[in-house]
Formats: sequence, structure tokens, C-alpha cells
Amino acid sequence: MKLSLKRLFGRSMTGGLDLAETPSPPSPRSAARKTALVSLALVLAIVGALAGGYYFAMRPVALKIAVGPPNSDDIKVVQALTQAFSQNKSYVRLRPIQTDGATASAEALAEGKVDLAIVRGDVDVPKNAQAVATLRKNVVVLWSVPGKGKKKGAKITKIAQLAGHRVGVVGRTQANVNLLKVILQQYGVDPAKVEIIQFPANEAAEAIKAQKADAYLAAGPVNSKITSDAIAASTKDFGAPTFLAIDWADAIAQNHPVYEASEIPAGTYGGSPDRPEDEVKTISFAHHIVARKGVSETTIAAFTRQLFAVRQQLVTEFPLAAKIETPDTDKDAVIPVHPGAAAFVDGEEKTFLDRYSDYIWWTLMALSAMGSIGAWFAGYLKKDERDNNSHLRDRLLDMIAAARKSETMEALDQMQTEADEILRDTLRCYDHGAIEEGALTAFNIVLDQFHAAIADRKAVLFSMPQNPPRAGAQFRAAGNA
Repeated sequence: MKLSLKRLFGRSMTGGLDLAETPSPPSPRSAARKTALVSLALVLAIVGALAGGYYFAMRPVALKIAVGPPNSDDIKVVQALTQAFSQNKSYVRLRPIQTDGATASAEALAEGKVDLAIVRGDVDVPKNAQAVATLRKNVVVLWSVPGKGKKKGAKITKIAQLAGHRVGVVGRTQANVNLLKVILQQYGVDPAKVEIIQFPANEAAEAIKAQKADAYLAAGPVNSKITSDAIAASTKDFGAPTFLAIDWADAIAQNHPVYEASEIPAGTYGGSPDRPEDEVKTISFAHHIVARKGVSETTIAAFTRQLFAVRQQLVTEFPLAAKIETPDTDKDAVIPVHPGAAAFVDGEEKTFLDRYSDYIWWTLMALSAMGSIGAWFAGYLKKDERDNNSHLRDRLLDMIAAARKSETMEALDQMQTEADEILRDTLRCYDHGAIEEGALTAFNIVLDQFHAAIADRKAVLFSMPQNPPRAGAQFRAAGNA
């Protein structure tokens, strides 16, 4: 392009010589090159923006999860999940917040202090809680012991016989006491007529040995070590326990949807004979992983996917991890499912492009529109410069006619000087992008005609005897002086 510009405006205005024969100043940077650089910068800016957006969208997200009580299996499972997510460099990371129990965890979620929580299905679940997964299912085990010595009483074989007796509840949580009251009321037993004694899980064996109660209630997974140890302590000190069946489990589940009818398989707690000898009907409830309603659907979908991906990795160390199940996605579920978890369960989890394709498309459209508007505005700003150059080209055309009628060399020299300025202005306009190469070619045609008119007129003036050349007149004037 630089060489072509030299050739385009190569003719000298003063002597009609080709400027290519003499050194010429470098031509201005072309508008095309500027446009290419601007376009490259714009492309790099778009790529950078997209890369930044991708990093922002895919950066790890830390979720606070409330879990308790201290030293429980739930805390151990959550700690294992936290470590697994960190080792796998997963999108979602966990920050365990230890609480006093499921009730305290539910309160933390209700107050917005955490993003996730492990809660019991039979406690007051916060209104802003949505189910993500079922961590485990728990069964209620009721058994009686005959006692020894002075404390030996009548054998209790049915729940209806608990009136006037002491019932020991394993665990300090009030939820287990409420659970016992639900069962008693279903059988027409006034809870006020039953002495309820609570003791920590780690003191269950000592309490049973001390005969603090006539019957006991424990709630936990079917293979719960706490329940197994408590029943083993009863057997060791008092012989085979009597398991109290909750025959009206279906009715309880009907009246209280948080509970389900379930069974304890024969021989679940070992022994010879088996404990229990036959299948025992009971009720069950679940521990859920719930999320705060405001947590992003994308984040919860990713967390749910990660949870079930690492579940099998944890089974060896934490057998309870095998019990993790997908949440109930029915519309009438007791705890409504989180949309993110539902998307994972239903196979409708969105990919990165699914989530952000609309934003990317609208961004590109906006950038395109901004580019078009910018180009129009840039052209509008150069309108005056372009119009002025058009007037200068018209002036050059007028100068062609004037050159052919000029009577003096001085007038021709003045026209050449003015043409030089017009040329400089034209090249400046081209450099600024105000005019295109087609306009530059048209200007070159006009400039060639002007050069030809100047050369022809000078030849005529030199050949005219009545108008000797200016140089000769100046010489004679100098000689006379």
C-alpha cells in the first residue's frame, strides 16, 4: 500500500518529475491497518471478557452446612464429604458448622446463617428449607426388660401396657420424647401417666443396668451401634428383651406424614435366639440434607451431583453413606425438593452453555450493536472532515481550469503550492479513515489532470515571445542593477 501511494502521487507539482526517483517521506499509516488493530483489540477484549466470565461462573463455591450433635455419625460423614470434595477439587466445597443437634441446625438454616443443614424429618423444618438428599432413614425400636429383684415387674408385651410405667429414652434430643408421645397417643395412652426418663446415648448401658426404666426407646438407623449396644446391655443383664411392635404404624403415618410404616427384620440385633425372633413392625423417619431456598439452583445441582458421585468412596469407612438417597420429587412431598436437586434427579441439570448461552448470545449481540453504533458515530464525527476534503477536490478541479488560463508563472506556482496543501490534507483524511481508497483514486485522477494542465500551461508561457520566461526577466533586472 505504501508503494502504491508513492506511485499514486508520484508526480512532482513543481517540475513534473516522478517522486519515485527521489527519496520521499514515509506514507501515513493506512486506515485499514488501524482498523485491523482496533478489531484485534476488540476480539482480545471479548475473549478476555468471556474467559473472565467463565472463571467467575466456575470458581469454587463454599457452602456452610450445619450438622450436630458433636461426635455423631452425621458429623463424621459431613467431614468425610468435605475432605472428598476438596481432594477432587470440586466446584462446591463444604464448611461444616457444628451444632447441638438437628433442631439447632434447623434453626441456623431458618436464620440464614448456613446454606445447608442436616435435619430430622419429624422436627419443625424451616419454611425456607428445601430437600437435597435423604441422608439416612431411622427406625424406632421399643423394647421392655423384666427387671430383677425388687424392681422386677409385670412383663410388658404391648405399647398399651406402658401406662404407669417408666420409659427410658436414649438420647437427649426432645424430638425422641415427642416421638414417644405420638406413639402413646395413637394407642390411647396418656403421656402424663408415663414417666419418661432421658439419658445420653453413651450412658444407655449404665442406665439399663441400673434398671432406671421398664421399657426403652431408641431411634436410629437399623444397624445403629447405639441401639445395638443398648439392646445387648439389656440382654446381658436381664435376658432376652421383649420387642414392642407398633402395629398401628400405618395409622401413625397417615396422621403424621413425616413418619412411615417400616419393619425391623428378624435377627437385626443378633443373638441366639435371634433378636428379634420375628419381624417387628415399627415406624421410621428420615434425616435430610436440606438447602436454604435462596441458594442458587446451579450450585445445589452441582452439590447433589458431587454427593452421589463420592457416595461409594465413603462406604468403606462410613457404611451409612450407602444409605444416602435422592429426595422425594413429588409435588406433595413433606419437604419440597430444591429445584437444583430435582434437576439432577430428573436428568435435567443444565450445562455451562445451557445456563449462560442466552447471556453470551445477548452479549455478542450487544457488542455487535455497539460496534455498529460506534462505526456510525465515528463516521458521523468525520463527516465534516470528509465534506471539507470533497470541497478541496472541487477546488482542485476549478484550479485546472484556472491553470489553463493563467498568464503568469507566479500564479501557476501559487496553484502548485495550494495543490500541495490539498494533497497533504487528502492524505491526512485517508490516514484518519475519513475517506476510502476509492475517493483517493478519484483524487489522483484530478491531481493528474492538474499536473498536466500546469505542465502544458508552463510550456505555453515559455514559448510565448511576448511573455519571456520569468527567470530571464529576473536575470536582466539583476544585470541592469
